[in-house]
Amino acid sequence: MKVVKFGGSSLADGEAFAKAINIIKADPERWVVVTSAPGKRNSADRKVTDLLIQYANEVIADKPVDQTVAAIFHRYQQIGAFFNLPASGLAPIKEALINLPHGNYPDSNYLMAAFKAHGERLNAQLMAKILNHLGLPARYVDPSTAGIVVSGTPNNATISPITYKNLSHLNVSDDERLIFPGFFGFTPTGHIATFSRGGSDITGAMLAKGLGARIYENFTDVDAIYSTNPHVVDHPRAIHRMTYREMRELSYAGFSVFHDEALIPAIEGQIPVNVKNTNNPTAPGTMIVPENGFAATHVVTGVASAKHFSALYLHKYLMNKQSGFTFSILQILAKYGVSYEHMPSGIDDITIIFDRDKLTDAVIDQFCNEIQYEIDPDRLEWIDDYAIIMVVGEGMVHRVGTMERIANAVANDGLSLTMVNQGASQISIMIGTRRADADQAVQSIYREFFDKEDD
Repeated sequence: MKVVKFGGSSLADGEAFAKAINIIKADPERWVVVTSAPGKRNSADRKVTDLLIQYANEVIADKPVDQTVAAIFHRYQQIGAFFNLPASGLAPIKEALINLPHGNYPDSNYLMAAFKAHGERLNAQLMAKILNHLGLPARYVDPSTAGIVVSGTPNNATISPITYKNLSHLNVSDDERLIFPGFFGFTPTGHIATFSRGGSDITGAMLAKGLGARIYENFTDVDAIYSTNPHVVDHPRAIHRMTYREMRELSYAGFSVFHDEALIPAIEGQIPVNVKNTNNPTAPGTMIVPENGFAATHVVTGVASAKHFSALYLHKYLMNKQSGFTFSILQILAKYGVSYEHMPSGIDDITIIFDRDKLTDAVIDQFCNEIQYEIDPDRLEWIDDYAIIMVVGEGMVHRVGTMERIANAVANDGLSLTMVNQGASQISIMIGTRRADADQAVQSIYREFFDKEDD
C-alpha cells in the first residue's frame, strides 16, 4: 500500500485534478490520497488558503465577506465543472463555506486555523466526489473520524502519539481509495488546529507511518529534488537518492520542496519517501531513504543557503574559565522566549545565530541590553547581515579535505567566510557569509563539487 500526497499546484484546477486522478488510477497500490488546498493557477493567481485567510480576517474585523466567499467557492466550482459534477455535489461545499463564521471558536486564533484548514478539507471532499462520479470508489475520511489528534497552538500544531494508535484501527482496503485532507488535525477538545508550513507533507508522512505504507509518494511540480536552488545555479544536478538526514539538513537551510519537519513520521516508521512530478509522473523523482545500507555516489549531495539569519557576537577574555557564562546567556534568552539556531564558540568568543524572522527589533534590544549588563562582555555586536550555507553529503564522512575544497572555492572567488561549523554527524558543514555573498558562494561550491569529475 502507498500513501500519495498532492501539493497545491498539483490540484490547482480541473486539468491538474485530472492529472492527479490519472496518477491515482495508474497504480492499484495508491489506496490513500492526501490533498492540499488548490494552489496558484498562474503567477498572478492567489492560493485558496490565502483567500481563506482573507475571509477569516474579514470575519474577525466584522467586514463584508460575500465577495471573498464567492471567489473561494468559484475555485471549487470550476474544478467540479471540469468533470461535469452535478451542482448537488458542490452544494455541501458552498454551505460549509457560508457556515464557517458560525463555528464554535475559543478565540480568533482557533477561528483562523479552522478557516485555513478548509482549503484542504473541502478539496479532499471534492476529490472523493469526483472519483466516485468517475466510477472509482472513494471515501472521504475526516481527521476527526480518523482520530488525528494534535497538541500545541492552533496554528502550529504537532501530532499527538495517540493518533498512531487511532490510525491502526482504521479500515483500509484495496476496493476503495481513502481521501484525507492534509494540514490539520483536532485538539483533545475537538477544535481544528493546523500544522506549520508544509502541513500536508506532515499529514502524508503521518498516514504513511500510521497505516504501515510501503512507500510515501509526494507529488509536486518538479521532476526531482535538485542539488541546489535552480534560481541560483542553472540546471543543477538532480538528486536521485538521498538519506533522511541529508534532506533534513538541506531543508533547514532553504530546500523548500519538502518540509524538514514532515520527514519525522517517515523516519520513525522507516518509510521511504519518493518526491515526484505530477506533470511527469513516470520520471523516477528523488528517493529519500534511511541511512542504513546507503552508498553515497558523490562527496556532496546538495548545497543550500538561507538569508533569514542574524547573529550576536560576544568577546570576553578568559570566557572559557568563567563558570556558567553560556548558561547565563541562555537564561536571558529564555526570559524573552528566544530560541537560537547555533552557537559556535572559541576560548574568548561566542557567536549565537538566530532566525531573524522570529525576532522583533524591540526584543533584540531588550536581550542585548540585558546581556551587556549581566554578562559584561568586552565586545557585543549584533550582526544583521548574515546568511547560512549548508554543504551536505553522506560521502563527506570518509573523504578527507572537503573543508579545504570549500574554503578554496569560496576564496578563489574573492569571498570571505564569517563562520565554519561541522555537524557532529560529519555529513554537513555550515558556513556563514554576508547575505550579498551567499548566492555566489553557493555557485562557487557547486562548481567545485558538481562541475568537476574528480569526486
